[in-house]
Amino acid sequence: MTEISLDALFEPFELKTLKLKNRVVMSPMTRSFSPEGVPGADVAAYYQRRADNGVGLIISEGTVIDRPASRNDPNIPLFHGDAPLNGWQSVIDGVHAAGGAMGPQIWHVGSVKSPMTSWEPDNGIESPSGLVDASEARGTAMTDEAIVDTIDAFARAAADAQRLGFDVIEIHGAHGYLIDQFFWSATNRRSDRYGGITLRERSRFAIEVIRAMRRAVGAELPIILRLSQWKQQDYAARLADTPDAMADWLVPLVEAGVDILHCSQRRFWEPEFPDVDGLEGLNFAGWAKKLTGAATITVGSVGLSGDFLSAFGGETSQPASLANLVQRLERREFDLVAVGRALLSDPAWAEKLRRSEPLAGFNPSDMAALH
Repeated sequence: MTEISLDALFEPFELKTLKLKNRVVMSPMTRSFSPEGVPGADVAAYYQRRADNGVGLIISEGTVIDRPASRNDPNIPLFHGDAPLNGWQSVIDGVHAAGGAMGPQIWHVGSVKSPMTSWEPDNGIESPSGLVDASEARGTAMTDEAIVDTIDAFARAAADAQRLGFDVIEIHGAHGYLIDQFFWSATNRRSDRYGGITLRERSRFAIEVIRAMRRAVGAELPIILRLSQWKQQDYAARLADTPDAMADWLVPLVEAGVDILHCSQRRFWEPEFPDVDGLEGLNFAGWAKKLTGAATITVGSVGLSGDFLSAFGGETSQPASLANLVQRLERREFDLVAVGRALLSDPAWAEKLRRSEPLAGFNPSDMAALH
C-alpha cells in the first residue's frame, strides 16, 4: 500500500450542495438489523463509526419506500412512517456529528426473493410483468395505478430524506430489483408505455421516478442512481452491449435529474467494452462519465482479492493492491470510489489506508453483526 501515492483518494469533492473531504464512499450493503423496519441505536452507531474513521460519503443499506410489496425481508429498514424516520434522524445526526456525509439508498425489491429468509409481504409481490427472470414467474404485473403510487412513494421518500437533513439521495436501480426489472427485457414484457423493444423505451419508469424525486427536492440536492449491467438473477446479463446503446440508456436518466451514476461491477478493473478500447480500457463508471458528462462512482471488489459475490459462498478475501484503482482515479476516469466488504469488516479502513497502516481482510462471518 505504501508503494503508490493514495493522494487522489483523499482529495475533496464537491457537487451542488455536497461537499466531501475525500473520494471514499461506503457502498450500500443490506444488513437486516432493523426489526420491524426500524433502525435502532446499533444501526446509528454502525454508520457513525465509519464517519468517525474518515469515510467521505456513506450510502445506507437499501431502505424501502411506502409500498406493501417493496421489501422481501422484515428486518430491512423502512423509509416511511414515524418510527423508522425517527430512527433515520438519529442515524444522520450521528454521521453529521462525526463530520461525515450520508444519503439513504431508496429501494423497491420488485419480485426478487431474499436469500436470507422465506418471509413474504402480506399484500403480494409486484414487478413489471410478474417475472423474476426470463423463465420464472413470481407475483403480479403492476397496474397503472400501482406504478403511479410507486412513483409517488419514491418522491415522498426523497422529500423525507431532505427534511431529515441527508446530504444526497441514492435510487437503487441495479442488481435485478424493481427499477432494473423495468430496464431488463427478460423481466419487462409490457406492451404499454412502460415496456418496449428498446432499452430507452423501457427506461420510462426510471425516468418518471427520477423526475418525481427531483421535483420533490428541488435542483440542488444531489441525486445518485445506482446501476448495473449484471443481475443477481443472471450474472452475465447486459443491458447495453455498445457505447451507443449505453448512451441511449444513461443520457436520458441524467437529463431527467440524476447528478451521479453509481456504476456497479463485480470487478471494477474489468473493461466495459474491450472490443472498443482494449483490455485496459474504461470500466463501467469510466464509460458512463465519458458518455453523459455526469460524475460517477466506481464499485466492485475494491481493495480485496476476491469477487464480492464469493462472500455469499463463504469465501474470505485479503487486502489487494489499489494501484490500478488510483491510476484510473488520477486520470479522472471516475470521480468517487465505493468500498463495500472492506468497510463492513473494518470501520477504520479509510483511516488506516490514509495512515498507511496494515489493513484487515474480509471474513463472511463479519456479516452476522454490526461491527
